[in-house]
Amino acid sequence: MSRRVVITGMGAITPIGKTVDAFWKSIVNGVSGIDVITAFDTSAYTTHIAAEVKDFEIGNLIDAKEAQRTDRFILFAVAAADEAIKHSRLDLTKEDLEKIGVVIGSGIGGLKSLETEHAKLLARGPSRVSPFLIPMMISDMASGRVSIAHGLKGPNYSVVSACASGSHAIGDAYIHIKAGMMDVAVTGGTESTITPVALSGFGNMKALSTRNEALGKACSPFDKKRDGFVMGEGAGVVVIEELEHAKARGATIYAELVGYGATGDAYHISHPAPEGEGAARSMKMALSSAGVQPTDIDYINAHGTSTPINDKYETQSIMSVFGEYAKQVNISSTKSMTGHLLGASGGVEFIASVLAIQNDIIPPTINYEDPDPECFLNYTPNEAVKKTLLYAMSNSFGFGGHNASLVVKKYEGV
Repeated sequence: MSRRVVITGMGAITPIGKTVDAFWKSIVNGVSGIDVITAFDTSAYTTHIAAEVKDFEIGNLIDAKEAQRTDRFILFAVAAADEAIKHSRLDLTKEDLEKIGVVIGSGIGGLKSLETEHAKLLARGPSRVSPFLIPMMISDMASGRVSIAHGLKGPNYSVVSACASGSHAIGDAYIHIKAGMMDVAVTGGTESTITPVALSGFGNMKALSTRNEALGKACSPFDKKRDGFVMGEGAGVVVIEELEHAKARGATIYAELVGYGATGDAYHISHPAPEGEGAARSMKMALSSAGVQPTDIDYINAHGTSTPINDKYETQSIMSVFGEYAKQVNISSTKSMTGHLLGASGGVEFIASVLAIQNDIIPPTINYEDPDPECFLNYTPNEAVKKTLLYAMSNSFGFGGHNASLVVKKYEGV
């Protein structure tokens, strides 16, 4: 019998809530986390706004001295994983720790640490560079530190696939559980790259919104006014496990992960393939993996970055997969509220999809005021919708032509 995989715990650090409950309350109520950047002076930049995680403290999860030599993206992952494990009520003293793995993606890793230490190198010479730079910087250290913190000895690695990293991490963990390599996985994505270099790089390639005066309205997926994405930061981590393992320990099951698709565009370093061809194949693969038809999907959490080409092509890809039913299914981009969390976006949006199914509520796409005729689907504009949900799909697409789609099903107790 094929091993089934369920979601039993969730943890979130986001610009609109530093717990899962706070995050869910914010997205249901259409709260934006986008404001003027406070981390550094942006007066010389074309973009002055982002979705920062304000007043974040790691608390007693890591020793204070250790936290000072740990990059922010790692701290986000540690905090989100701790919430997810507690939420799952896993008693690690009773578990086979060799059967619990950690797969956490990050698109960029510790860029802030690299910038800081490079400045020291230039100003004061090589002897002043921190000996902790490499473990602060490398993307795999989020999963490594979570593994170390909890003694988890199963498969442990990072996925780096730009903005699809979090979704690929969850998909990989799902495959490992189905294959019997582990019974439980702590998985998702994390990112913290609201830094001078990232703002410069993304800004100079014209990927970012420059609607600085709009603040919370600057991220407007599928809207005619959209002009680029708004950077965000945070982490979304879930506990997924084999169904019988979850049932045996009396776990609360929030939903079932039933499908995963992953494809490559083989087209361009930053632009998606025309008409979202690669994204469409990812969605088809996920549907096939789940054994469902397009008409079974009740909600799509779109990649929806608020960039002109991405939103247009994602619309076209959904049409190509779902046909006329695409005009009926509810779609939303929660990035309209969180900004684009890059490698963390897949983890956070997977949690949004699970919560949508659990609560039978579809979060909105806020700032949808001036419909683009090329984006003509039901994007759940501006207000959440109460609707019975059985299946949801979460999409993530990344620079380099990386596509990932996850299908979640309401758990019905059988």
